[in-house]
Amino acid sequence: MADPFDQTAPTAHGSFIDRWNWAFAKAPTAGPALLYALRLWAAVCLALFVAFWLELDNPFWAGTSAAIVCQLQLGASLRKGWFRMIGTVLGATFIVVLTACFPQNRIAFLVLLAFWGGLCAFAATVLRNFASYSAALAGYTAAIIAADTLGATGGPSPDVFMLAVWRASEICIGIVCAGVVLAGTDLGGARRRLAGSFAGLAAEITSRFSRMLTLAGTQLADTQAERRDFVQRVVALEPLVDQTLGESSHLRYHSSILQTAVYGLFRALDGWRGVATHLAHLPENLERERAEAILRSIPAELRSPRTPGSLDRWMADPMALRRVCEEAVQTLIALPADTPSLRLLADEAAKVPAGMLQVLDGIALLVDAPDQPSPGARGFRLSAPDWLIAAVNATRAFVAIGAVELFWVATAWPNGASAIVFAAIVVLLLSPKGDLAYGGSIAFALGTAGGVVCAAIAKFAVLPPLQTFPAFCFAIGLFLVPMGFVMAQSRKPAMIAIFTAMAFNFMPLLSPTNPMSYDTAQFYNSALAIVVGCGVAPLAFRLFPPLSPARRMRRLLSLTSRDLRRLATVSVLPVSEDWESRIHGRLTAMPDQSEPLHRSQLLAALSIGTAIIHLRHISPHLRMAAELDATLEAFAQGNSAMVIARLRKLEHRLTSVPASGPESAIALRARGRVLVISEALTEHGAYFDAGAPA
Repeated sequence: MADPFDQTAPTAHGSFIDRWNWAFAKAPTAGPALLYALRLWAAVCLALFVAFWLELDNPFWAGTSAAIVCQLQLGASLRKGWFRMIGTVLGATFIVVLTACFPQNRIAFLVLLAFWGGLCAFAATVLRNFASYSAALAGYTAAIIAADTLGATGGPSPDVFMLAVWRASEICIGIVCAGVVLAGTDLGGARRRLAGSFAGLAAEITSRFSRMLTLAGTQLADTQAERRDFVQRVVALEPLVDQTLGESSHLRYHSSILQTAVYGLFRALDGWRGVATHLAHLPENLERERAEAILRSIPAELRSPRTPGSLDRWMADPMALRRVCEEAVQTLIALPADTPSLRLLADEAAKVPAGMLQVLDGIALLVDAPDQPSPGARGFRLSAPDWLIAAVNATRAFVAIGAVELFWVATAWPNGASAIVFAAIVVLLLSPKGDLAYGGSIAFALGTAGGVVCAAIAKFAVLPPLQTFPAFCFAIGLFLVPMGFVMAQSRKPAMIAIFTAMAFNFMPLLSPTNPMSYDTAQFYNSALAIVVGCGVAPLAFRLFPPLSPARRMRRLLSLTSRDLRRLATVSVLPVSEDWESRIHGRLTAMPDQSEPLHRSQLLAALSIGTAIIHLRHISPHLRMAAELDATLEAFAQGNSAMVIARLRKLEHRLTSVPASGPESAIALRARGRVLVISEALTEHGAYFDAGAPA
């Protein structure tokens, strides 16, 4: 599938891989879908062949795992396979430890199994992309292994260790086979696509920012809609980053550079917003004069409009452009300014090339540019925009799994363990999807029902006369190839979910063995358990619905306001990067239904928080710590009118700093930060006052 940001053809000096992937992306849309379907079929057949050759107990888990891992892009498939291995090992290890701790206690075993599912749902919500998938997999892998060890009404088995080894082996065989098929039929290309996406966004942001400065004083346009569109496009980079990491171990080792590049785009947009907001408050003559002063400090390389050739310039020599951005940052920071207004504009404008520095570091890594800077150390930090969402998902998973366990124990249903497995699978996989979870669970249940029909036809009408493995592969290809084609070709989420469920559940429903079993009663009992398990998920999402978009939006705004008030009073300040990262996560988590005003309020909070951190750091040098603390105390109490009044006094106090002294530059920059806070409070005072402590 072609990347939406990559609008250019490969250059004459591009590699064979680049030319191949570009030609493949430009092929008719049915071509990639058919190729994916054939890959899916080949991966499943190879996994089943290896599992049959090794005489594993349940070879269908190898085929199922291969089907799940198989993706449209090589990087995504390899990345998903890697995290699937991690999740499988974690789930298998947990169930072995659980059995060892409670060998004779059925109640504790089942309760802790449900608790593990809730814990994994919590982790799947906090983590992102394939790491989230790995956490969900750890939850239902434990249920899969437990289902093979429990009796008719539950109770762990002493054979759990060997069963864990066999199930983990079957799953890993499927992962490896899918990787082999994908690696043999796909030459990669996510690395080049991501570099093109970074370059395209960087070129557009810098050119649109320069265009706004050019038009200032004559027809300053409202660029809020443009910035909002850029925010959505930056958020959409995350899956492509994960695909790229899957293709290269070198990139995985330096993954922090790519994440920082995404933050750099957000930082540039924040600077653009700050300049646009302040220019809108200036008279027309001052607007034109100060915009020209800023524009003169921006190099011509960053002012040129985006053209097809501009992407080549960003990708061909990113280190040269990096030096240009470094000079631009230094020029803007050192720009002579005799007013806090001009100082504010220069400092905010400097965020644009400063953000581009981070983007160019990412591009340099992706294109293997010479002389690229060495990455700095960046530790892992677990955070979530709103922990309540993860808690709700964890509670839902615990209750759903526990309810199916209780029903199984009460009814002594022989196939109840399979119902637990598939209830856990659907609930854990869809919990992080938020508003889409309920509709997705219904589509998954419908797809499972369709898979039952397909598996019944294959098992009782197609397979009985076939005796060889090639004939068996041809028979399952009659079903897997059309399913895979529709999955890759469809653009409707409901259709994708339905056929995904059909393809992924086809092998568990078919349950191929050697020799093949054609027990009709056993098939329909197993199918009923799978359908019931998948049907529990929509009921769970209906009884424990995710937070509504309106409530999520209100909570994100409330949490940000609370964090900002806490920032105003804490004695140990976070670094600016940590504050920016937190707000960027909240921006990413904002529901699509939120209004532009809500994103503007978050961006205003970002600017105020950064300004507070800066003022707190420089206040000792200006001997104004007491006045600043009193002002921030009023801010923490939610009194914007008093804060603005005290900021005016503080600004007046800073005007007394001698213009020729060594502290004059620091004082002028502090006045600019004061102006940032005042303007944001004037524009969004009601938001910052809401929810203040009584």
